[in-house]
Amino acid sequence: MSPALTFSLGLVLLLLFGWYFATELAPRKRWLGLVLTVFLTAFCIAQVWPPGEKIRLGLDLQGGTSFLIRLVPQTDTGITQDLLDQAVEVIRKRVDQYGVSEPVISPQGTDRILVQIAGLDTKQIEEAKSQLQRVAKLEFAIVDSGGPERAARIKAGEEPMPPAYVLKTYKPSKASKEEMQILVTRRPALTGERVSRAFAYFDQQGYGVSLELDAEGAKIFDEIASQNKGRQMAILLDGEVISAPTLQSDYYGGRAQITGHFSDKEARDLSSALENPLRVPVQIEETRSVSPTLGADSVKSGVVAGLVGLVMVMAFVLLYYHFVGMVAIFGLLINIVILFGTMAMFHFTLTLPGIAGIILTIGMAVDANVLIYERLREEMAAGKSMGAALNGAYDKAFSAIFDANATTLITAVILFWQATGSVRGFAVTLTLGIIASMFSALLFTRTAFRWLVDNGILKHITMLDLIPKKKFNFLGKRWLAAGLSVLMIGGSVGVFALRGQNNFGIDFRGGDLLIVESTKPVSVAEARQAVNDPSVVIQFERAGMKELLTFRSPQGTSAAVLSKLRAGFPDSGITTVGQDTVGALIGMEFAKSALWALGLGMLGILAYVTVRFEFSFAVGAVVALLHDVIITLGLFSLIGGELSLVMVGAVLTIAGYSINDTIVVFDRIREGLKQGERGTIQTLMNTSINETLGRTILTGGTTLLSVGALYFFGGAVLRDFSFAILVGILIGTYSSIFIAAPIVLWSSKLRGKSVRREVLESESLKQA
Repeated sequence: MSPALTFSLGLVLLLLFGWYFATELAPRKRWLGLVLTVFLTAFCIAQVWPPGEKIRLGLDLQGGTSFLIRLVPQTDTGITQDLLDQAVEVIRKRVDQYGVSEPVISPQGTDRILVQIAGLDTKQIEEAKSQLQRVAKLEFAIVDSGGPERAARIKAGEEPMPPAYVLKTYKPSKASKEEMQILVTRRPALTGERVSRAFAYFDQQGYGVSLELDAEGAKIFDEIASQNKGRQMAILLDGEVISAPTLQSDYYGGRAQITGHFSDKEARDLSSALENPLRVPVQIEETRSVSPTLGADSVKSGVVAGLVGLVMVMAFVLLYYHFVGMVAIFGLLINIVILFGTMAMFHFTLTLPGIAGIILTIGMAVDANVLIYERLREEMAAGKSMGAALNGAYDKAFSAIFDANATTLITAVILFWQATGSVRGFAVTLTLGIIASMFSALLFTRTAFRWLVDNGILKHITMLDLIPKKKFNFLGKRWLAAGLSVLMIGGSVGVFALRGQNNFGIDFRGGDLLIVESTKPVSVAEARQAVNDPSVVIQFERAGMKELLTFRSPQGTSAAVLSKLRAGFPDSGITTVGQDTVGALIGMEFAKSALWALGLGMLGILAYVTVRFEFSFAVGAVVALLHDVIITLGLFSLIGGELSLVMVGAVLTIAGYSINDTIVVFDRIREGLKQGERGTIQTLMNTSINETLGRTILTGGTTLLSVGALYFFGGAVLRDFSFAILVGILIGTYSSIFIAAPIVLWSSKLRGKSVRREVLESESLKQA
């Protein structure tokens, strides 16, 4: 679909949305809702059709290697934007020689560049690292006419060193072991920034390199050639002589050819080094590699987990809500279509954590339907007609749905802002999933019910009602719950502190991660004996049908570990399926970004809840959120888990889910206060928690189904992620019932202001 057509259809959709929300006429609203649903669904299907070709897969799904490169400033001016842009173009030319399709080369911040290359084998990865690291300072310097003989005499101390020259080691050919000494001028005659183009060629004399200079460079080069015809000109990369051709003419006109005994690779490497090199050295801070086979297994595991989760959630909704459950299921399917359609339209990349975000969205998308259907149950119990009950259910559920999704959206946006790489893919799918779920729940299902009721198809509904109606005195147990929570928080902090640095994976403390598979089984004990290094942590993991060994070791040691393994088990067919290297510096920056993301998420939620509710409610929400995050991290630490960037996404998701659950309870409390219901604040809070108990249990149950499928079928990579989410859901459900409301009560008492008065004063200000 052309960009112009996409823009035009998008504009039409926007106008239809505006018309839908502006009109008050029920028949028109019904027709507009139908047109919007059909139009948007068809538009999204067109974006992803044919399937499997429009969604871009991340490297963790298709296999490949990513490098995070940092430019190292050599002056006080640091890295300028021009220098960063130049670096991106230089690296793009270097990567193009591998002939890979659609490499990703993009700036990251002010001094880093992310390079993602699909389809490299182990040997090519090492070649790519070498090429990328050679993006450095290029210089041309004149060689002393005395040749290697004079250089040898100077090195031996038989002659003094000329002050304008410096001694350099030079190998005429990479294939040759012969090295010689040459004298080159200290001050370069020409710098690499004047090179506009360089490329390898082949003729009757063999391989060579053709060189083109810009106008100023051509002028300088001809002046040098006219004064030094017949002498050698050394080409230095990072101060090392990579070639020393002879100036055979006194005029070149901006074009020159470097000939010699080059191999094909030597000619290509030299042309790559010559073409527009950087003026600053670079450092590879992070390398992540996934084999195509492991990527394919991840896709398969993700699809299986998604289908299992979807089927279980759909079966549950259908069994519990009967016919109206069918409407929710259609809404869920439309939700998924919209999610994939928008990903394709905006060219978002689908990553493994992104698949996890989709699966999590499946569970969370049912939340809005559960809120509406539980409200519908109450409206029907009050004796209202079907049409009036549906309108009342949607109107009363809207604020809870909007606030709950808005707070989750805050954490997703902050995660996208602070995250990098595949974790950003999780934030994208979570954000799109939230927006799509609100459309499917609030517009599609309401439109479907309008058609069913107005045409006399839906006259009454039946639902299961398995949640006990007994009124529990939850706030009466607040001191017991507070004591239990303090013990859990204290234990979590203690366990986390006791493990210390062992809580953090290589993403945060730096190091190497090597993942290997073998044709013959190799046990952990055998591998430990072969490696014979106490600093290497070895674990066994299962990914689908594959049995893998993972090795966590200090930075730069994975090659030695792999070499020892292959030497120890020469007949086991050991191959690398994944390899990560993270520098300590970038690891610390990842840790700071993670803390910033969590802190900003809490501030955003605090601000939003304060504006939408009151400050006492905001305090309760943030305390409950911190409670859930700390206990989840403590339990994760207790089982020996390691925090990674993916786990940061899990923690922020827990925060979003926790606040989502809490907001629903707060919305019911606020509703009771606004309506002036009699009784003490404690009684009102107890009533609100009991009224939302069914929704809390049902929503937690459906989310547990989808995340449980991710845990059991999603593969080893996402097992820790899904475990943290599972624990977070359980702890979040507990805190929304036993912790959040009591904190609101205590906060208002400490401030000396009644919660009822806060809500009523705020409501009067809004009406004024």
